[in-house]
Amino acid sequence: MTTRRTSSPTSSPAAASSSLAEPAKRARCPACLRAVSSCICGWVAPVAHAVDVLILQHPLEVHNAKGSARLLHLSLPNSRLLTGEQFAPDTLAELLADKHTVLLYPDTPGDRSLGIAPPPALDPAILLDPARLRLVVLDATWRKSRKMLYLNPPLQQLPRLPLRDTPASHYLIRKAHAPEQLSTLEATCYALMQLEQDAPRFVPLITAFDGFVAQQLSYVMPHGEKA
Repeated sequence: MTTRRTSSPTSSPAAASSSLAEPAKRARCPACLRAVSSCICGWVAPVAHAVDVLILQHPLEVHNAKGSARLLHLSLPNSRLLTGEQFAPDTLAELLADKHTVLLYPDTPGDRSLGIAPPPALDPAILLDPARLRLVVLDATWRKSRKMLYLNPPLQQLPRLPLRDTPASHYLIRKAHAPEQLSTLEATCYALMQLEQDAPRFVPLITAFDGFVAQQLSYVMPHGEKA
């Protein structure tokens, strides 16, 4: 329980106002949207790429310190990042027009019971020209990504791109529910390596991601308390 103190005759209105003011919010970096003290812009590693990348980010991921989508977006010049759980069909139609579009998402037959339509078959011919390709990435937890897929039928109509022979994840700051699960940044980089047939070009971004992970780990105290 708190008690209320009456102001003494010598207390000024300005002093009283100052004592009741809320603590100032931490300044945020306008680029990475993180607190200036934990800015990750130093890890941005711009990489030239031919495939357009559309990142659809769940709102809960926007200010998640462990999230990698912002770093990915800042490092890929031909990328676009939009936040939302459900998008207007007209908006999605415009976003997905003009190019061959594939969804970076595994085939999940078990989702049929949730009302998610089976994806169309991926025609290998559309992968021959990276400049005419668009890769759609869902930045969300596994459960939330399934909900985004369910709520946005146009995404269900996209052929899916399976990843092949990916290395173990470097994502040490977030628990994976399966060994093959990767961060949004890792999965997108490996997809671009696969689509553009040029793995070495994207290695610097994976290296930058390792630095980002190390930075996040540095904020964790020995007993799991954040600094």
